[in-house]
Amino acid sequence: MTVNWLTAFLDLAPASYDAGVGFWAALTDDDVSPSRGVEGEFATLLPSDGDAYLRVQRLGRGPDGLHLDLHVDDPRDAAERAVGLGAREVADLGYYVMASPGGFTFCLVPGAGGERARPSVWPGGQVSALDQVCVDVPAARFDAECAFWAALTGWELRGAGEHTEFRSLARPPEQPLRILLQELGADDPGDAVRGHLDWACTDRPAETDRHAALGATVEEVREGWTVLVDPTGRRYCITDRDPGTGLLSAEPRRFGA
Repeated sequence: MTVNWLTAFLDLAPASYDAGVGFWAALTDDDVSPSRGVEGEFATLLPSDGDAYLRVQRLGRGPDGLHLDLHVDDPRDAAERAVGLGAREVADLGYYVMASPGGFTFCLVPGAGGERARPSVWPGGQVSALDQVCVDVPAARFDAECAFWAALTGWELRGAGEHTEFRSLARPPEQPLRILLQELGADDPGDAVRGHLDWACTDRPAETDRHAALGATVEEVREGWTVLVDPTGRRYCITDRDPGTGLLSAEPRRFGA
């Protein structure tokens, strides 16, 4: 199985939908496509450069969330492979809704590759890109979840140096999104695997100011990243990674430096 393209889906409860779509469209400076689906529940954020890789879904029920779409040549074959690796098939809707061994939702959909968008240059001078899905995994499930995603995608699993709680999959250069896996600490409640989005940027303070001006709230500032909350309560991060490569430089930029 070859992953041709990755798409991140913002799953929004009805009460969060309008505010969530408005915020993320403003943040990415993307247009929003016309709604589609049986009940008009899907839309795509359309970048001015490159092909789309961020979509939104209005949920019928349940809380806000995040899932991945893996675009492949043969979704049925890919679903069978995923089940063999420990996933569970949730639904056949003409595409396949799946759950990873730890319960993270992803879909296997038909589709070819695309053109990766270039990072954006903002009026403050900073360059940034929404370029990563971080899969947040309870400690007891971490090794199995890492092994599953590496086997499913065929992407090399790598450590993260001194940050032993992170492992990443080596993104092929044509892909729009990286996959990072984070082992949650003992103080994090629950045993469900979930996910959040990450930005890479050249100037974290300036990028943080841009997000705050659009309605985000800073929750926590760490050595290499800042945790923010969007107007609907969704957490995401701005990191010091290079927006072009997605990797940390040899000397990561510090907040306020």
